[in-house]
Amino acid sequence: MKIGLCGTMSVGKTTLVKALSEQVEQFRGYTFTTERSKYLNSLGIPLNHETTIEGQTVFLAERVTELMQNRLITDRTILDVMAFTNCAKKVSYMDGDAFAEYASRFIKQYDYIFYISPEGMEIEDNGIRETDAIYRKEIDEEIKKLLFKYRPIYFELKGTTEERINQMMKVINF
Repeated sequence: MKIGLCGTMSVGKTTLVKALSEQVEQFRGYTFTTERSKYLNSLGIPLNHETTIEGQTVFLAERVTELMQNRLITDRTILDVMAFTNCAKKVSYMDGDAFAEYASRFIKQYDYIFYISPEGMEIEDNGIRETDAIYRKEIDEEIKKLLFKYRPIYFELKGTTEERINQMMKVINF
């Protein structure tokens, strides 16, 4: 089973993946992945609205590599990569559209996609993540547009980490 969490920055995706890896016995033997933004940024790959088509291609390659696992829970999806690409200042509309069309073919490989709303979540500054509330909202709106356009089956999660785990477990029927 391949499970992807999608959502804008600072909504608790990484926290949820870590909690699932530590607390949920049914997920023993799964590969848990979290984004490596800090590492990739140290290689000179620009992040957030300063990203480039080349940088987003690296992020897409990471997501596709994850999808090669049989049992996966990841804190980023192909949809996140598409949204950040479409919101990048340095990526033209034509390049963004072509990139999204190519990337979209991988969405169907997720067995479950869980969208995490930013509602009620404060932005945390981890030294890497963008803390601009307007940009955060822009990414969230773009993710919602992509969910509408490509229509994967997805479920929205809200609340505390424990509430989110319970919501996921009900959906997956564990």
